[in-house]
Amino acid sequence: MSATIELPVRAISGVVMAAVAVFVTVVGGILFACFVAIGAAAALREWHRLINGGRFAQEALISAVAVACAVFMTLFTENTEFSLLLLGAGALAASLWAAHRQQLPFWHALGPFYVGLAAVALIELRASPFGAYLMLGIFIAVWSADTAALLGGRLIGGPKLVPRVSPNKTWAGFLVGTLAAGLVEAAYFAILGRNAATGLVLGLLIGLIGVAGDLFESWVKRQFRAKDSGGLIPGHGGILDRIDSLLFVAPACAVLVAFPVLNPL
Repeated sequence: MSATIELPVRAISGVVMAAVAVFVTVVGGILFACFVAIGAAAALREWHRLINGGRFAQEALISAVAVACAVFMTLFTENTEFSLLLLGAGALAASLWAAHRQQLPFWHALGPFYVGLAAVALIELRASPFGAYLMLGIFIAVWSADTAALLGGRLIGGPKLVPRVSPNKTWAGFLVGTLAAGLVEAAYFAILGRNAATGLVLGLLIGLIGVAGDLFESWVKRQFRAKDSGGLIPGHGGILDRIDSLLFVAPACAVLVAFPVLNPL
């Protein structure tokens, strides 16, 4: 797809996904949990398919069931410890089945944790005090960082950030994206009547952690010689390509919220 066509397509699909995410986040409850579980299942399909040489892997079913159980366990009981045990059981089962097939058990076992920890964290964040506002703030920061990094990298160019891992990412894109996340989050906090400086720090933190998530997924794809994790989303590639930043950001923010003194809202 040419750059002229890719950007409009990417923008349209991004707006649609953002609108759906905002709607289910505001509604919350079981609708939000179903949205998270379905998104996690799609991401796990891509993860195990990536490891399995581009072919569907049965381990994806095991991981998806484990993560869905963990998501609804967290929603209905708020028992995060048992939810983590469910993820561990899913990882063990996926690993054993992969070992039976002689197909990279460690990588298959990693799937339920890589995607599942973020899924459980999202449920925890939504259920926390001011959870809807907090979730929307996280989404805004992640989306701002991704969009600004893409535009900054293309318009400014310059030295590559980590060329061996992600040859398209530049230092300019990284700096512009991180700064955008901080400024947008500061504005969001100010609109809510909260401390803008706190929003700035949170946004910068989200921007930095998001880059780490992005680079990790890029590194994994290079290990398996894949350009994209899938082709489900026009202009974005796969689900994993779209949520790679959030997979790192959500657990990090959940840790903050777990300690009331650190909760930015």
